[in-house]
Parts: sequence; C-alpha cells; structure tokens
Amino acid sequence: MNRTELKDFLDAKVIQYNNSRFLESDPIQVPHFFTKKEDIEISAFLTSTIAWGNRKSIIKNARYLMDLMHNDPFNFVMYHKESDLLMLKPFVHRTFNDTDLTYFIKALKNIYTRHGGLEGVFSQHTTETSTQPAITRFKHIFFDSIHPKRTTKHISDPARGSAAKRINMFLRWMVRDNRAHVDFGIWNSISPAMLSCPLDVHSGNVARKLGLLNRKQNDSRAVIELDAQLRKMDPIDPVKYDFALFGLGVFEKF
Repeated sequence: MNRTELKDFLDAKVIQYNNSRFLESDPIQVPHFFTKKEDIEISAFLTSTIAWGNRKSIIKNARYLMDLMHNDPFNFVMYHKESDLLMLKPFVHRTFNDTDLTYFIKALKNIYTRHGGLEGVFSQHTTETSTQPAITRFKHIFFDSIHPKRTTKHISDPARGSAAKRINMFLRWMVRDNRAHVDFGIWNSISPAMLSCPLDVHSGNVARKLGLLNRKQNDSRAVIELDAQLRKMDPIDPVKYDFALFGLGVFEKF
C-alpha cells in the first residue's frame, strides 16, 4: 500500500473498532460505570495500572477493586481510614498486590489534595509537543513520599526507556473525545495531538508489518518513531489509530 492507501485502510479500521462495541471486551468498560469526573479518573487510572495479561482477568479484577472501594473510588481515596485499607488485603492482579494498592490509594489522595488532581499534574507538565515528559514528572510526584520499593515498577517512565503503554492508554481514555462513546474526553487541558500511542506487542507488530515502525524494541524510542508516522496521517488526533493497530493485532491476528 502507498501512503494514501494505508491511511484509508487504517481510517476504516478506526471506524470499525472505535465504537461502543469495543467496550464489550475492553477494560475501559470499568470506568464507564461512573459519571463523576473524579470517579472516572481514579477508576480508569487503577484499571489501566493492572491492564496487562488476560483481558477478562483484567476486567474481573478491576471490577473487584471497585467493589472493595464501595464503588465510590473518589470518596474512598479522599476519606478512607486505616481500617478501610485493611479491606484491600485480598486484592492481587499478577504482581500488583495489596501493598502496591494501599500505596496507590495514599498517593492518589496526595495527588488530589496537593497537586490539583490527576489532570492537574499531567496538564501542568505536558509540553507543546508531547505528554511523555508529564508521565516522567507524574511518576516523581506519585512517589514523593515514603513508599515500598517494589511498587515503583507499576508506574513506567519514558525517560528511562519505557514505552509506558498503560499510562499512555490512560491518557488516551481521558483526553480523546467521547463522540464514539469509548474514550471519555473529560480532560480539556491537554490536546489529543500531544498523545502517544499505547504501544504494546500487538500494535507494535502490526505497525512494523505496515511499515510504520522500524525499531524492533517496544520502548520509548519506538513510541517516538510511531508517533511521528501517525501524526503525519492525522496531526489532530493521531492516537485514534491505536484502535486500528490494536484491533488488527488482537481481533484479526494481522
């Protein structure tokens, strides 16, 4: 395919997958249970944090986590007592356990109390060209109090070479508009043009087959390379192509 044909092909795949049917099998369905901005943010952040492995397991555990927080995540974060945190003991998703979750709850309270919430941190540190520096700064702020060393691995850092797939996915959820009823579009302070593709093994392999990505590793340099190509096709909303790349890889085994 030439460049025009490739764009037409991917645009069609975006339409195919960027619609409400996508929610049926994707973890983004979990924050869709909420309507308040802060509840959506917190449930989305926690869901994206555990979004690796089997998708059914991710959804099941994210729903269970919301149950443990009384399906009232913002109030739980802001007004929990130590006895409430003990209720999180049963939670585990792969290597993310109750120790990590307990710190996450405390760190989120700090974010909302002292830093203007999740949107405030990311919008303040997003540059004119990228959200990636904001992810690095977010990790620094998130772990600015005493924390278990093991927990730091659950927040990725592009400055240290990570593709930061899960945080980039969380940002896509928050920033892209909700006309397709998939992403939320509740953060107006960040332009969708600044987002980066949530690069994983599926989207990476498809991007390479389509000639959009040459780098073999799925790391921060690959994200930069892929972003450059996607922004040529749509400089306003480049990350819409995440639906095409992911859909081709997961559902069509492209």
